Amino acid sequence: MTIGTVSYGDLLHALEPRPLTNEADYEVMVAQLNTLLDKPQPTAAEEQLIALLGTLVMAYEEEQYPDEQFELHGVALVRGLMAERGLRQSDLLAIFKTKSIASAVLNGHRQLTVDHIDKLAHYFRLPHALFFD
Repeated sequence: MTIGTVSYGDLLHALEPRPLTNEADYEVMVAQLNTLLDKPQPTAAEEQLIALLGTLVMAYEEEQYPDEQFELHGVALVRGLMAERGLRQSDLLAIFKTKSIASAVLNGHRQLTVDHIDKLAHYFRLPHALFFD
């Protein structure tokens, strides 16, 4: 799949991602992931690579640091991220489309949809799996 001038395959070839087996590999992978996350407008290929590197980093962290795992998921995670970043419901209207839907979701009266989860994952640059309850 070629996106823009650099294909996903080219990115994979350049970074050669693989399962992490030690702290040095972990630190290199986190640095690569942070470089991609710092880009203001990652390409579709870079977003795919972000998802892959994020999965590899999460797998290593779950194995090496089981007591330090992210305990928030779904709507609780969204509320936590909003509080951490000083966001209001109106800041997420591009995701929820209306104030009433945002309010219903964030107050637990309505579930996150697949579309919401996809947009939240991109907006917060986190793996989709974290937004599922």
